[in-house]
Amino acid sequence: MSSPLTIAATASSARTLAIMQPYLFPYLGYFQLMVAADRFVIYDDVQYIKGGWINRNRLLVNGQPLLFTIPLDAPSPNRNICAIELSDKGPWRAKLLQTIAQSYRRAPQFEPVYALIERVFTAQEARTITDLVRVSFTELIAYLCLSVELVPTSTHYGNQHLRAQERVLDICRMEGATEYVNAQGGRELYDHDTFAAHELGLNFLQPELRPYKQLGKGAFVPGLSMIDVLMNNSVAQTNELLHSYQLLK
Repeated sequence: MSSPLTIAATASSARTLAIMQPYLFPYLGYFQLMVAADRFVIYDDVQYIKGGWINRNRLLVNGQPLLFTIPLDAPSPNRNICAIELSDKGPWRAKLLQTIAQSYRRAPQFEPVYALIERVFTAQEARTITDLVRVSFTELIAYLCLSVELVPTSTHYGNQHLRAQERVLDICRMEGATEYVNAQGGRELYDHDTFAAHELGLNFLQPELRPYKQLGKGAFVPGLSMIDVLMNNSVAQTNELLHSYQLLK
């Protein structure tokens, strides 16, 4: 599949930047943040957090949300995300693909989306959880015809000694960004005056998780994995959902 995706190797004049840790097939709001940016920085050289969403998410199975987890090899908060490899024990890929196939076989977009997911989980280059997330992002960006660049921090910038807001500002400086957009949950982490002093605008994305038709007869379940969104919506419908957000100061 041809892809408009470019894995950036050097800084450029990207106007709007967003930075997030790598999550596997995250919920719609995560991808809304990606859509709101010209360049999306994958923050993968920071400590792995157990119990987070890096290697897990939720599907809709028999009308109920079901958590799936990708097994990792010796995950630890003492290791960076980019260094943690996928487990090679047991047929977890086949089992997960089987669960997805059984749960979504009647979904309107099952065939193209299942093929996409199958390519992700069988990709030979996906040895670490960061690799797997990167492959999934590449496939989704191509499928949805998005124009956003991905940049992993583990192979760029060289500023791991900086922390929190200072590192974000340094990345924005190297990228020549004029706007930074963050998830709304990070409001307390960033200061408008400090960004303004660096000639940077600061916005926070408030997602709108509009209901769409899901499988089953139960009430709509929001915040599921992007897998559920893709299975139940066409490319055009998904792009409409992706652009349903607000940028707030």
